[in-house]
Formats: sequence, C-alpha cells, structure tokens
Amino acid sequence: MLSFAKYITVAFLLLFAAPLAGHGALYWKEGWPRSWRDADWSSAGLLPAAWAHQEAMVRIYAARTGRWKGIFAVHSWIVVKDRGASSYERYDVVGWGKPLRVNGYAADARWFGGVPETVFAADGAAAERLIPGIRKAVETYRYGDYGDYRIWPGPNSNTFVAAVIASVPGLNAVLPPTAIGKDYPYDGHWFARVPSGLGFRISLGGYAGLTIGWYEGFEINLLGGVLGVDLRRPAIKLPGFGRIGLPAQAPVSDDDAGPSGTTQLSAVELPAGGDGDERSTRNETTVRTAGD
Repeated sequence: MLSFAKYITVAFLLLFAAPLAGHGALYWKEGWPRSWRDADWSSAGLLPAAWAHQEAMVRIYAARTGRWKGIFAVHSWIVVKDRGASSYERYDVVGWGKPLRVNGYAADARWFGGVPETVFAADGAAAERLIPGIRKAVETYRYGDYGDYRIWPGPNSNTFVAAVIASVPGLNAVLPPTAIGKDYPYDGHWFARVPSGLGFRISLGGYAGLTIGWYEGFEINLLGGVLGVDLRRPAIKLPGFGRIGLPAQAPVSDDDAGPSGTTQLSAVELPAGGDGDERSTRNETTVRTAGD
C-alpha cells in the first residue's frame, strides 16, 4: 500500500507539479502587468474592420489570464458578426459584477496584455448557420447572474464557452487544455458525451476527470491541470504549458475550407487585418483583476 502511494505521489510530482513549476518559472521570467491599469486591453489586430468584411464570422479566442493566474490558465470568449453587420458582438463571462458581458471589450482585444490565440474560426454560410444557436446558448446560459461565477473549478469563463460549444451542433471547437473550467459539468452529469458526439467525458465536479474524444484526444484533469495526448493531430498536453505539437486542426484557407467553411486552430493566429471592431465599449469601470 505504501509503495502504491509512493508511486502515485511521484507520478503526480513528475506529470503535474513539475510542468506547472517549469511553466511558472518561465512565465515569471517574462513578467506580467502588475495591475489591470498597467495592462494593454487594446485590439490585437486579429480581425478586419467589421464594415470591411461583409461575410458572417464566428471566432473563439483564448488568452492567458491576469498576473500569476496566467501560469495555469487562459480566458476564452466568443465573437460573432452577422452578414453585412458594421460591428462585432463579443460574449464573455467575467468574475466581477454580473458575469455575462456583451461587448465589454474590443472583439479581438488583448487580455491583460496577452495576444489571443484563435481557437475556432468560421466564415460565410457556415458562420450564418452557427450564429443563431450561439446566441440562443448565450441567452440561456444558466450561470449568468450575480454570484454564479466561481473561478475554480467553475463555472467560469471557460465553462461558459464550453457550454456554448456543447449546445450548438457543428461547433466542434476544442478549447485549450489550459482552459480551466471547461470540464466543469455544466449539464450536472458526471458522465456525458463530448460536444462532437465522438467520445465521452467523466467529470467529478470539475476537480478531476477524464476525456476521450476524436477531436479532444485523451485528457486527464486533476485539480484543473490537464495531462494528455492527441493522436489525430500529434501533440502532448501538459499542465501550465498547454498543447505542445501540431494545432488541434491545421489552418485552412478560405479556398480550402470546403462546404462547411470552418476551421479549428490552436495556438495559431489568423493574419492581422486591421483594428478589429472599432466600436470597443470597454471602459475603466469594467476592467478588474477579479476572476479571470
């Protein structure tokens, strides 16, 4: 019994604690803004001006959270634009005030100074098919009231995005392994199929769990840290570092996207095309360090 406990302890230290410590040292060396006032919240230039791009668009972004929390986790959000619309709509959940926010920041804004990565992208007819379902999922999100947010293990910003993904057929996005809260059982079930239907997940209240899926790969979640491997698009997943290897799906150009017009990306940024949504509604009263 003692030998078994020893092996479990060593495995935990090597596979979970060591990667987190290593990433923490690198993250500390790079430095981060001392407060939200010092951070850059401006557009990262990932999106073209909405009026200059007539097609409908859907994007899911993720960026490292603020200060020391960035060692462990990312904050994710959803952006949509109707065909012919002159502005983007951004949906996130935050940890202060009423959690669910619409257009609280520029659509492609930096988060605590960090440039977002594009997790999922859809354009044209594919985006038009997804947008109604996304809006319905946002409107019916069950943890959008005061006091509902919980930074760990959820429900938090990543729980919100994961719930939207699970609610919209065809939105087969895969959040980064560092999206702590994505494995929180939003539906209340400890056992469920993954959003694509091609696999399953087991979640013990978000504190621990197991995911096996065609898109998700194999993931073990322990206290928010994710260890895993993806054989479909070869990569390993380490706590703190996230995905190391090929992106979840290879970048696809508009000409190669096929009839769905969608592409899934991980740690891959789309070409910068301008200032994003020029109608940013961020103001100093809504930017804080609480939660994400």
